[in-house]
Amino acid sequence: MSRLKAKVSRVKVSRRAVLLAAGAGVFTSAAMAQSSSSALTPDVKRVGLKLACLCGGCNNSVGDCPMIGCHYCEPARAKIASLQKAGSEDKAIVDAFVADQGLKALVSPPAEGFSLVGWVMPFIATGFGLGAVILALKKLRKPAPAGTPEIPNAVLDRYREQIEKDSARLE
Repeated sequence: MSRLKAKVSRVKVSRRAVLLAAGAGVFTSAAMAQSSSSALTPDVKRVGLKLACLCGGCNNSVGDCPMIGCHYCEPARAKIASLQKAGSEDKAIVDAFVADQGLKALVSPPAEGFSLVGWVMPFIATGFGLGAVILALKKLRKPAPAGTPEIPNAVLDRYREQIEKDSARLE
């Protein structure tokens, strides 16, 4: 009888193991179904990192947008892959996107023309800010004048005359 119970318990453990393995397989296949498209190769990602995701829901690039089924990144990645298969270079692909959407298609503005202000202005603002802080600290560190201030003798003589006139009137 004890041998029979041992076989039954082994069978239950085996059933549990099978059920756990089946459950793990289901969850694994569900996770695989949600992975990004197969069009995201390292070459596509390299070019996609230069292009901004314009879906309106994120601030990422086409190369690293984590949104599943993004309505902008998926077609953009497919277009990049097709242009790469056609033999286009990275710069030509980026230029094609800029020709379609304008400079907003780029992750960062080009360092030329008016867009150069976007690159230079943070440094200028930081310099002005540091200058203002330095001037404020210098002004706060000035020592207060010690003792009574120096008053010219002409001013003192005028006040003394006024005091004598006022005191003469009071007597």
